[in-house]
Amino acid sequence: MKELIFASHNKGKIKELKEILAPFGIKILSAEDLDLPDVEETGKTFLENAIIKASTIAELKNMPVLADDSGLCVDALDGRPGVYSARYAPNRDFDKAMDKLLDEMTHSSNSSRRAHFSCVLALCLKNGQNICFEGRVEGTIALQKSGVGGFGFDPLFIPDGYDKTFAELGSDIKNKISHRAHALEKLKTYIQEKGI
Repeated sequence: MKELIFASHNKGKIKELKEILAPFGIKILSAEDLDLPDVEETGKTFLENAIIKASTIAELKNMPVLADDSGLCVDALDGRPGVYSARYAPNRDFDKAMDKLLDEMTHSSNSSRRAHFSCVLALCLKNGQNICFEGRVEGTIALQKSGVGGFGFDPLFIPDGYDKTFAELGSDIKNKISHRAHALEKLKTYIQEKGI
């Protein structure tokens, strides 16, 4: 596998993927590079959405495609925003989304600050086969936004074992411990074992 399409327009995710898969010498082409359309996420789970995106683009381009669906699941909000994380606030404005999240948590009857990020990667091969890899990182929601690194809900999420948010920890640490890093580690093992 010399080239791989990553079915995403999210610059943060693309940067993470390129950094983590750099040792394999695989050229990553993003949806933005190829001017690909956004695929509507009609699934009810991260797994369903990842497969929908990977399969749709693979059929369109006849190339191996990697797609992910990921999100923040907050205990006090019964797992929300979950699969709707990117659509949680108008126009995907994560600053407003974080404010909304903190506000909802203050009005929740559940005082827990526990949360986790989940990521499912779907690799659709040329033969149409989908292989999926899941990653998860546990943590807590901070009382306020902190840090300027990362993207999405990173300024609110403190991973277990740390006292700083993903946005404060920097990409070197995040790329080792994040939900996407765990899923990509499984993908890397698969690539090594199968020699693809």
